[in-house]
Amino acid sequence: MAWGLLFIAGLFEIGWAIGLKYTEGFSRLWPTVWTLASMAVSVWLLGVAVRTLPVGTAYAVWTGVGAVGTVLFGIVLFEEPTTVGRLVCVGLIVAGIVGLKLTGPAG
Repeated sequence: MAWGLLFIAGLFEIGWAIGLKYTEGFSRLWPTVWTLASMAVSVWLLGVAVRTLPVGTAYAVWTGVGAVGTVLFGIVLFEEPTTVGRLVCVGLIVAGIVGLKLTGPAG
C-alpha cells in the first residue's frame, strides 16, 4: 500500500510542477490554487508512505516519478526538446525507480 501511495504522491508532484508553468509566477488564481493543493497532497502522501518505507528510498522514488513525469509532460505540453540524450537520462531515472522498488521493503 505504501508503494501505491508513493506513486500517487509522485503523480501529484507532476501536477504541481506542471502547474507552476500555468500559474505565471503565481499571478493566476485557479492555476495557483491547483498547484498549491497538489503540493500539499503530494507531500502529505509522501509523509504517509515514509511511515512504512525508508525515507531515502521513498524520497528518491517520489522525486524520480515527479521528474520523469514532468519531463514527459514538458515534451508533450510545452514542446520541450526530445533528444536521445534526454530520453536515455529519463530511462536511467526509471531504471533507478524500478531498482529501488525491487530491492526495497514490501511496504
